[in-house]
Amino acid sequence: MPQPIELWFWPTPNGIKISIALEEMGLAYKIRPINIGTGEQFTLEFQALSPNGRMPAIIDHDGPDGKPISLFESGAILQYLARKTGKFYGADERSRIEVDQWLFWQMAGLGPMAGQTHHFRHYAPAITNDQRHLAYGVSRYTNETRRLYSVIERRLQDRDYLAGDYSIADMAAWPWIIPTLQGQDLDSFPKLKAWHARIKARPAVEKGKIVGAELRRDITLASKDAEAARKVLFGQRGH
Repeated sequence: MPQPIELWFWPTPNGIKISIALEEMGLAYKIRPINIGTGEQFTLEFQALSPNGRMPAIIDHDGPDGKPISLFESGAILQYLARKTGKFYGADERSRIEVDQWLFWQMAGLGPMAGQTHHFRHYAPAITNDQRHLAYGVSRYTNETRRLYSVIERRLQDRDYLAGDYSIADMAAWPWIIPTLQGQDLDSFPKLKAWHARIKARPAVEKGKIVGAELRRDITLASKDAEAARKVLFGQRGH
């Protein structure tokens, strides 16, 4: 019996997209927590798997040639898992191209821009006294996130999912729709709102979303160490 896939994980949108995919695809896995607030992403052990020092990463002990393989970057992991299982990646090349477009759109646009929105709206006020630059950052990224929500809204005018059938593109984008943190109102995006609810109702998504719930509690309990965590998360770390 194959060993479970090791998921090096912290409960952020990028981590949750992989736990959702593993649940959707019915793959056995175990969590290897990487506490990004204490700097575990900078250990040599983890950077041997993820040279960029960002989670998630996986080790599949039953790789393509029957030997272990490790992957970093959540988009690459999603593509690998979809190819491995033959699920959620389209039935032909044309449909896979459609999935890839929207997967890369999430990786290059929605994730980075929404992440900057989180930073300027919720973390930056505690680390800067420059209110002019802070206000610019809040406005810049909140507006860009709204634009990206609008892209999804237009895309869903004549379909239920981003690439036609439900796919890894939806799994990638869904965890990044967090309107309360991003200064957005989902009622302004009815197609997006319905899509978000449709995916949330999937049993595998519900299971994948709550992975690491105890780690989230640890974040709250460690709030007294929030300043140290901010320095780890947003400080400059070299080699």
